Amino acid sequence: MLSSSDQKFLKAYEMASNTCLKFPPDIMLHFYAYYKRATTLNGFYTTKDEEDVRSGFKANALIQVKQLSQVEAKQKYIEMVEKHIGQI
Repeated sequence: MLSSSDQKFLKAYEMASNTCLKFPPDIMLHFYAYYKRATTLNGFYTTKDEEDVRSGFKANALIQVKQLSQVEAKQKYIEMVEKHIGQI
């Protein structure tokens, strides 16, 4: 059984995945980094192709959130969804 926090995180992910809203790249990178940090079991996720500029931005975003626990990353993700998309 999922905790209420996990249920809220899944609802936030569903809202973010299905939104028609367009966000600037920096907001999208925050969504990406918080989500990856919250869902990666080994604690840190890295991109495969480091020569790609986009991958470099993703890697930088991940480095910025690596100090967060999975619980903290889930909470930050939820807060971003509520700020930019709507209340959960």
